[in-house]
Amino acid sequence: MKQQQKGCDRAYLRKLEGLHPGTRHTEYLFSLFWLLYDSFGPQYWWPGQTPFEVAVGAILTQNTTWKNVEKAIANLKSHRCLSPFAILEMADYELAELLRPAGYYNIKTGRLKNFVKVLLEDFGGDMGQMAQVEDGLIRRRLLEIKGIGPETADSIMLYALEKPSFVVDAYTFRILQRHDMIDSSWDYEMLRGFFMDNLPIDVCLFNEFHALIVMAGKSFCKARKPKCDQCPIRAT
Repeated sequence: MKQQQKGCDRAYLRKLEGLHPGTRHTEYLFSLFWLLYDSFGPQYWWPGQTPFEVAVGAILTQNTTWKNVEKAIANLKSHRCLSPFAILEMADYELAELLRPAGYYNIKTGRLKNFVKVLLEDFGGDMGQMAQVEDGLIRRRLLEIKGIGPETADSIMLYALEKPSFVVDAYTFRILQRHDMIDSSWDYEMLRGFFMDNLPIDVCLFNEFHALIVMAGKSFCKARKPKCDQCPIRAT
């Protein structure tokens, strides 16, 4: 498992909070963060032994559970093809069969190949080289890849490249809408900007905050039959 960044503990996060000039939105977001952190503890995201494995997981996790993604990644490992070149060279039908547990395996075969093609052609297959590119430029490059949307691009940036790009997902929208911080007119970039404009720009904080939001969404803030009376952030 990819371990949480060095220094990303309670003392570090409290110091980070204290150094950031507070606004009403900043205070709300940190209040939300600490309620989640105290309830769930650090999450140590994202599972993966290498940055490339993390990026593959970010692509495969679209519209499925992480348990299913783990099965697909295990298939890639067992066939010794969890590398950019091996994935690109593999026949589509062979790769699709290995990705079958992750669902939408034909679509994800194409998306994964699109990603590794760019990784190989532009960065020599080296995630480290990709990480050297300026944040805004690499985000735009990722979004140019067919099948890579904003959530996947930001997940790759934050968890694989360790760049401070806040990840927004359905849980983020649902939680903030139910707490009247946003309404249904907000889109992905607006909500991402809300976090990035009102929090310190920090990889560790963004990593932990997104992971905790996912935990809250899965555990309490469900689309149907939410457990509001048990939710740790019910008072915010």
